[in-house]
Amino acid sequence: MDLSRELKTAIKSGNLIFGQNQASDACANGEAMLLIFAVNCPQEYIDGLRARHPDVLMHRTNLVNRELGAACAKPFPISTICVLGEGGSELLSLAPNLD
Repeated sequence: MDLSRELKTAIKSGNLIFGQNQASDACANGEAMLLIFAVNCPQEYIDGLRARHPDVLMHRTNLVNRELGAACAKPFPISTICVLGEGGSELLSLAPNLD
């Protein structure tokens, strides 16, 4: 799967939010379907989300936050993406890869 292409498709046709605070809020509200993390996203943050929301799928990419921002065509680094709706993408087929 080409993650960059799927992210761009989801941005156009789905519902994504960016950032740690927004992702935490979406998880707390039960809206989050999938969380995608940059490889350099703080482990403490990820562990906290996993402990509070074990039912949400979580996937860590091999992209650093600047690369993840570029993959989303954003001019800023992104460490966390929350998928509320995948639209025409196949993001929800990403396998959870956090131990």
